[in-house]
Amino acid sequence: MGIVLRDGKIVTDTVCYQADIRIQGEIIAAVGSQVAQAGDTVLSAEGCYIFPGGIDAHTHFDLPVGAMSTADDFASGTKAAILGGTTTIIDYATQFKGETLKQGLENWHQRAGGKCYADYGFHMAITDWNDNVSREIPWLSREAGVSSVKLYMAYKNVMQVDDSALFQVLERSRECSILTCVHCENGDIVDNLIRKFRQQGKTTPAYHPLSRPPRVEQEAVNRLMVLSETADAPVLVVHLSCREALETVAKAKDRGVQVFAETCPQYLVLDDSMYQDTSFSCAKYVISPPLRGKENQEYLWNGLKAGILDTVATDHCSFNFHGQKEVGRGDFSKIPNGAPGVEHRLGLLYTYGVKAGKISLTQFVDKVATQPAKLFGIFPKKGTIAPGSDADLVIWDEQRQSTIGAATHAHKVDYSPYEGMKQQGQAIHVFLRGQHVVKNGKVCTDNPKGQYLFRKPFQNPKEKTK
Repeated sequence: MGIVLRDGKIVTDTVCYQADIRIQGEIIAAVGSQVAQAGDTVLSAEGCYIFPGGIDAHTHFDLPVGAMSTADDFASGTKAAILGGTTTIIDYATQFKGETLKQGLENWHQRAGGKCYADYGFHMAITDWNDNVSREIPWLSREAGVSSVKLYMAYKNVMQVDDSALFQVLERSRECSILTCVHCENGDIVDNLIRKFRQQGKTTPAYHPLSRPPRVEQEAVNRLMVLSETADAPVLVVHLSCREALETVAKAKDRGVQVFAETCPQYLVLDDSMYQDTSFSCAKYVISPPLRGKENQEYLWNGLKAGILDTVATDHCSFNFHGQKEVGRGDFSKIPNGAPGVEHRLGLLYTYGVKAGKISLTQFVDKVATQPAKLFGIFPKKGTIAPGSDADLVIWDEQRQSTIGAATHAHKVDYSPYEGMKQQGQAIHVFLRGQHVVKNGKVCTDNPKGQYLFRKPFQNPKEKTK
């Protein structure tokens, strides 16, 4: 017996059409009319859209930062994800100083194993590059199922790598069909600006964005483009936030650099006016890169529409305002960077993108599901609606309206950066590999059913047909 989703409007990255979907076991068995068989359970999707399950390829769950860890672990984070229509997350496993890549990855498997309500994979963040680590790179994609690594050009003396290490990783990753993701801010400039502000007694959260102006992001993106072009290696710029960085990526794409770019909802719908609060509450918005001037939003939306920006992820990295963000009272540089958002990615993009006429429905699906699946080696298993693909499906009722707030969200954190914002549409039913995990807008299971995804080696999606 199967499950039939009847009379919904299916949306993929290329087309919208009316059809039924038959689920058999964990996969989509058929798409079309009259697909039901005797004994099937039928669920009406009349008047609703059906999207492929969302893929958030940038999360930080249960991430240790100094003496604390993020408020959301893999259980609470992925439960919030499925509630919002995201059925797959790719988290950043981190190799800390002195560790091997195997040790770093095993630490994250222990954090996530048996706790995930969504399917999950890992990128490998590298902070300590040496010859032994270089020899582990082939193991990542061939045996561990990790086809992407991450490096930081920021967070000096903690995560930041120099250009020599970054160039070597690019060359090694190219040899092993791995995509290199990079946090682009000039960490040396940021470090100097932070020290200058502290010496001047300028220590409130309002100085966080001033210590990381758009030009330090632009410079790092430009430097990465040169390194990528020289190494002939593909790169992905994560959480791109400003016009200057976007224009740098666009020029690099025009000259043939293998560059992809991601932005986040916070940069599309929030702006630097959040830092004008004279109280410490603006610490809630201490993220890196910081929120930018409102004028940047139009450029980012246009970048999504034009295909300069390839994906939208959340960079979900939640710290409680009370007891965690508060450690930075008196010194903004000690505020743990990050904010929650995995639950509201689809809702924000649909409300302020699709309904506002800034992107189409098919572009919406492309950015939140299809392109992440292609870039990170899980397409067509994930990211589309087609026979043989995993039955990761979202029935989206566009008539549902809600207000985002900490009192109602599923994140295990005491504030929402989107407090009071309206959301149009809701994931009323969500299926993960054919399992009905969200019913009538509520998580209906206490049994984490997420599986680890062994991802395929990187292949440029623009060089293949599917």
